[in-house]
Amino acid sequence: MNRIDTLIAAYQFNRTRTLGLLEAIDKLADPSKVLGWRPGPARAHIGWQLMHIAITEEIFATERLAPQKAGEWPELWPNYRGGSTPDDHPPTIALLRVVLNGSRSHLLATLSEYSDDRLNEIPAALAQRGLTVLDVLHIIAWHEAHHQGQAHLTLNLYKAANGQ
Repeated sequence: MNRIDTLIAAYQFNRTRTLGLLEAIDKLADPSKVLGWRPGPARAHIGWQLMHIAITEEIFATERLAPQKAGEWPELWPNYRGGSTPDDHPPTIALLRVVLNGSRSHLLATLSEYSDDRLNEIPAALAQRGLTVLDVLHIIAWHEAHHQGQAHLTLNLYKAANGQ
């Protein structure tokens, strides 16, 4: 197994945790309330954390690793890309599923165009940061785990605050 395939296997493992969290939220009495709950003033809600995972993968699948490809859901990018400020309108469970699945599919399609001999390349979109393709692949794995963990913690805080 090459390094790209190894990292893709990690992405698949991580995604089961993200989708499992989404399923758990969907089983609660008011999923939209849960998705929009904030652990503190101006903090990100669960819906933002999960959509941020999806939109970040879409951005890597297109403008960062394959700028010739048009990204999907560009209307969501400003609200969920890195550095954005979470608004008061969380996405729905249905939209989260569509974008999580679609962006992952786009990321895998882009990565299928790469091979291990390109791991030391620095994509033009990441030249200022000096990130290689291998750095990016590690960041993608870390990124989902990081934000899924934040969403999981926020869900636990929501339950504690609401006697669940």
